[in-house]
Parts: sequence; structure tokens; C-alpha cells
Amino acid sequence: MKREDNATNAILMARRHAAVARGVGQAHEIFVSRADNAEIWDVEGRRYIDFAGGIAVLNTGHCNPTITHAVQAQLSLYSHTCFQVLAYEPYVELAERLNALAPGNFAKKSLFLSTGAEAVENAIKIARAYTKRPGVIAFTGGYHGRTNMTLGLTGKVAPYKLGFGPFPGETFHAIFPNRRQGISVDDALYSVETLFKNDIEPTRVAAFILEPVQGEGGFYIAPNDFVEGLRAIADRYGILLIADEVQTGAGRTGTWFASEQWTVAPDLITTAKSMAGGYPISAVVGRADVMDAPAPGGLGGTYAGSPIGCAAALAVLEVFEKEQLLNRAKALGAYMVEQLKAMAAKYPCVGDVRGLGAMVAVELFEDGDSSRPATEMTKRVVAAARSRGLILLSCGSYGNVIRILVPLTASDALVSEGLEILADCIAHA
Repeated sequence: MKREDNATNAILMARRHAAVARGVGQAHEIFVSRADNAEIWDVEGRRYIDFAGGIAVLNTGHCNPTITHAVQAQLSLYSHTCFQVLAYEPYVELAERLNALAPGNFAKKSLFLSTGAEAVENAIKIARAYTKRPGVIAFTGGYHGRTNMTLGLTGKVAPYKLGFGPFPGETFHAIFPNRRQGISVDDALYSVETLFKNDIEPTRVAAFILEPVQGEGGFYIAPNDFVEGLRAIADRYGILLIADEVQTGAGRTGTWFASEQWTVAPDLITTAKSMAGGYPISAVVGRADVMDAPAPGGLGGTYAGSPIGCAAALAVLEVFEKEQLLNRAKALGAYMVEQLKAMAAKYPCVGDVRGLGAMVAVELFEDGDSSRPATEMTKRVVAAARSRGLILLSCGSYGNVIRILVPLTASDALVSEGLEILADCIAHA
């Protein structure tokens, strides 16, 4: 069907509901016409400030000219060969760059795929191939993807896991530390030892997998002493440590990988989302000896490491260097936390403000009571912000967390404008 020249959001949404599977959710009933950096215009000509960033995909902004130029140049050469059939240099160059950026004083290698879930699945495959063990331990509140394996690892039922089981065996969940919920680092580490007593012996566990900052789970940051404790347990039993950086990677937290801020290094890192500025590509980066465990032919995929994605990812690295976006992430994050804490001092419903770099969130509670997550209030804030031209996303186990993933390239004035809208919506929620 040809697009209607006078199509409205309502008309297009009606077509969408008639043609698209019900299971594909919709945070905002808006159809985009164009976008530039941190602003979006819908098909009716209305402008929005984008604090969602395509769910952490647009750290370098919409239609970044450097990335667009790199993709256009690549398209004029070749768009696809399948790397396993005919190789191309951008894949190798990108691997070299990421290997150099990843933390850890050991040789590294990389693998490229298409999606974050693919990266996680392949990290598990690699860990099992290396250790010759089946078990994987993830954590409550974690999100690792929508495939069957990654849903098994995800520590949140609704809406991701509803009706989709059974999930692969030998996947277990320990408790993620959360000071607001009264779960200490010792409690979390003890829950791992409890799994060893009750569910699976440690010599059958291939890997721990965790997010440095839980994305869908509510932007809770993994404490460094927890990661150190987990690393110690892993080393004691020959278990690998996987950092799922699909959302935290590509500079969002002020370092290229958030795990660079740990005092211990993960064995494997998964990354995707912003690494190519909106073009599909993902990666597993890790210890060379671990990455080489699968036999030739055991890893890959038809579209894995697309030339277009590789070119875009290399351009993202160029943008980060030229525009000093790692420093920008730190400065932007500090500014947003300062402004949000000012809101917390003024409005009792803002119970917590937290962030790592520019990965920032506010958690809302009824009358400031941390035992009463303000789920409905959060919905009202998100809806009110949208009506005033600000795109927000909620997250967390109770849906009471507002996460901010504004492009790092957004101007100070634009970020301030968005925060003012947020403050006013909270004031009147």
C-alpha cells in the first residue's frame, strides 16, 4: 500500500494494528517522519526531544553525518558477501579496534553478529565450548534478549517471558545486589553459593553473566565489590565471567566499555546497540584462548558482521575520538544527575536518582515511600512528557523507573529543555 501524503499518526497506527503482530509493543503511538541528532519530527510535523535514543542505540545521534557518509561510501563498494564466504577488511579492522579497547591484560579476539541477543547466545556457546560445562548463572532483574536462550537468562517475567516457556535447561538466577531493596553485596554473593548447594555444583557452571548496569531492570549499577566477589568465585571454580554490555557499551557510561571501570576484567564482553550508530551489528569480545574454543564453522551467520555495520561502527569510533564523547558522557551524566537530584529535593515522589556516566535514571515512589513503587504515576509522567514534546522510556521490575538515554551529541540547551519538561510533568503527576 502506498504511503498516504496526508497520513496522521492515528491513520498509520490503525494500519499498523491491522498488519503487525500484537506482540510487537508500542511505547508511543507516533510515526516518525525525520530525525536529526537528538530531535525527531513526526508525520504531522510535531517536534520531539529524544531522551530514549532508540533504547541506547543513538549515542552519536540520529543521522550523524560522519556515520552516514561512511555507510554511503561502503554501499558504493559492496553491501554483502557473507564474511565466512568472502572476507573484507572493515571486519578485521573493527575487531582490532575493539580488541584494543576491551579491558584485561591478555590477548583478545572478536566475533561479529547482528543483534545483542545473538551476541549473548554466542557468548554462552563460546563459554560452554571452552569450559566443557553446561551451566550458566544470571541474575534477578537482568535482561539479555528475546530469543529462547536469552529469555532463559533474563530475570524478568512480564512482558518478555510470558507464554514462551519452557526455556533451556541449566540456566539459573542468583540475586542481584540492590541497596534500595535491602539486598547487600554479601546477600547477592551468598545467593550464588546457595545455588551451588541447592541447584548445580560449581564444576558444572560455564559462566556468570551480568550487566554492569541493569538496563530493563531499572539502571541498577553492579557494585565493584560485588563484581570482585563474583570474579573470585569464578576463579576458584574455573567459571568464566561475561559482561553483557549490549546497552552499556559504546561509551554510554563514560568509558567505551562500562567494565573498564571494574577493578577486575571479564573474560567475555557482549556489545551491540550504539556500537554502529543505528545500523545492525553486535560483537563478542574476549580472551583469545576462550574465543578460539569453538571449531571453525562453529560461529558466524549469514548477515553476521555486515560490511555496512562494520563501516558504521568504525565511523562511530571516529566520532567518539573527534568529538571526545567519552568526556561528554561523563559531563552530561554529572549534569543530569545534578538536575534530577534537585527535582528529588523538591518532589518527594522522586525516591532515587542514579547513573553511571550518561546512563541515568530516576525512580518514582508514592509519597516517597520506597515500599510503594509509583507505576501509574510513571505512566502519567511519560504520557504527559510526550504530549509536551519529550520522548521518555520507563523500565524496572515495577515500571516505576524513568531512564534517560539522550544522544551524547545533544546540546546542553536541548538537554536542559528536556529536563525542564520532565520536572514539570513530575510536579503535576
